[in-house]
Amino acid sequence: MPEALMSMAYLIALLFSWGCIILVDARFRLFLVRSPLRAGAVLALGTVFFLAWDLAGIALGVFLHGPAPFMTGVMLAPELPLEELVFLLFLCHLAMVATLGFQKLLTRREPA
Repeated sequence: MPEALMSMAYLIALLFSWGCIILVDARFRLFLVRSPLRAGAVLALGTVFFLAWDLAGIALGVFLHGPAPFMTGVMLAPELPLEELVFLLFLCHLAMVATLGFQKLLTRREPA
C-alpha cells in the first residue's frame, strides 16, 4: 500500500463507515432527512460535548496521541488529531441513528 494512502487509512475507514450510516439514515428517514436543522444542532452539541471531554482529558494528561502509520498526522490541537473530530461526529450520528432506528422498530411491533 502506498505510504500516502496508508496514512489516510483510518480517516478513509471513518468516512466510509459514516457514509454507510448516512445511507441507512436516509433510507429509513431516521435523523438527518427527517429534520435536518434539529439533527444538525444535535450533532453539533454532541460533538462539542465530546470534544470538550477530549480536551479535558488531554489537559489532564489522560489522552495522548502516539505515532500511528494509519493517521494523517493533521493535528487540530496538541494531542488532538483530525480523525478524532471525524470520529466524534460519526459517533454522535451513529448513536442517533441507532436510537431512532430501535425506537422505530419497537413502535412497529407493538400490538394495536
